[in-house]
Amino acid sequence: MGIIDLWLPILVSAGACFVISALIWAALKYHDRDYKKTADEESVRAALRGNEPGYYLLPYCIDPAEQKKPETRQKYEDGPLAFITMLPNGMPAMGPKLVGMFVYFVVVGVLCAYFVSRTLSPEADYLAVFRVAGTVAFIANSFALVPESIWFGRPWGITVKNFIDALIYGLLTGGVFGWLV
Repeated sequence: MGIIDLWLPILVSAGACFVISALIWAALKYHDRDYKKTADEESVRAALRGNEPGYYLLPYCIDPAEQKKPETRQKYEDGPLAFITMLPNGMPAMGPKLVGMFVYFVVVGVLCAYFVSRTLSPEADYLAVFRVAGTVAFIANSFALVPESIWFGRPWGITVKNFIDALIYGLLTGGVFGWLV
């Protein structure tokens, strides 16, 4: 059994995770509370206007020697400390984001297929396939998010919610692979 032989569970699991992801974000909306409004949105918008899309650090200091200077240390003490992602102006184009998310789920499915095809025999039962594919899908959808909380201040509650999402995707992927392999 090779990865190519597992094209059906790859695509079905990607489609199922894509639909569940859409329901989580559009219907359940429990991620809506992950975002906060700034104290003075219009002033913040005015201050950020003119910056090109990119990832910004505030205060900007990437040289460890610079961090030892009193004026730099004062900036950190006075705050704010922020990691800012700037996107292009205009309404976000959902099409490319949705395609990107589906492709992401396909890549996760390919990873699952790789591990299933390399660790199990073609005669493996449902539970064995479920365990391997589900575990790989859960790990692929979750653990890379932990450094965002450790290093960049993403609230741990958001990471926990993302782990819950990853568990749902893992269970779904494991179930589809177990059913179709």
